[in-house]
Amino acid sequence: MKIQANASGTRQISITQEHIQTIRQYRLFQNLIDSNGIIDEAVLEKLKLNVRALLENGGNSDRGLLSLCFDVVYHSDMKAFGLNNLLTLYNENVNENEEENNDF
Repeated sequence: MKIQANASGTRQISITQEHIQTIRQYRLFQNLIDSNGIIDEAVLEKLKLNVRALLENGGNSDRGLLSLCFDVVYHSDMKAFGLNNLLTLYNENVNENEEENNDF
């Protein structure tokens, strides 16, 4: 999967299912966005700080979290536009999984 990282569409970031699972596992998007619903650079910085805190304070060396950091969160092309698209992809993935689970 790929997300568009800028408005012109010239930059993309590859997202794996492992990245989505890591976001879910650590609940990285929970309470990330303020009540105004705007995703801006401050929200991206908050995500970066949350991930950094997980790595530093927990002594966590989870490969999934490290991969998410290097490949997505701290990717040189990741900006607020890309984070918005990552949130959209994450929500679509969560909705698909819920539908699959309801089919049984």
